[in-house]
Amino acid sequence: MKELEERILKDGDVLGGEVLKVDNFLNHQIDPKLMQSMGAEFAKHYADKGITRIVTIESSGIAPAVFAGLALDVPVVFARKQKSLTLKDDLYSTDVYSFTKKSTSTIVISKKFLEKTDRILLIDDFLANGQAAKGLIKLCNEAQATVVGIGIVIEKSFQIGRQLLEEENYDVYSLARIRAFEDGQVKFVEEQ
Repeated sequence: MKELEERILKDGDVLGGEVLKVDNFLNHQIDPKLMQSMGAEFAKHYADKGITRIVTIESSGIAPAVFAGLALDVPVVFARKQKSLTLKDDLYSTDVYSFTKKSTSTIVISKKFLEKTDRILLIDDFLANGQAAKGLIKLCNEAQATVVGIGIVIEKSFQIGRQLLEEENYDVYSLARIRAFEDGQVKFVEEQ
């Protein structure tokens, strides 16, 4: 998605050799018009999949997921990273390792928000090692729901995430695919 790639080049900061900071439009401050464009792009790509629900993880996946949900006219559920007083019983739960935070979180979704008849589109902000997506897949599998696609805002194609998901036959669609960080600059995968 050219609009997203241009925004990454303009406002993204490469930290070290493996982290891209995009807090100017996605991970802290949110650009609603860009989110709307991304939601429309996800909806266009997955329009024929019969999606009944979108699932993401709090917090940075919520904005693109909501705009995709709006475009597809389906509800959006986000996995919580911590239990609350109102979310304590009848939960699907799994542990997910975060590459960026270098820590493991337990994520949960209330059983009342996933049904075995659901056709799920997963949406997340980044795909690196695939652990967040695999955690969401596990929760959906526990509910016997079908994951029909995985929408990613920014993919680090130089890491193993896409390969792991495609080996399990998931339809992975990334709006921006990064080939490498070279001398502090983002280099995108060239379209075939």
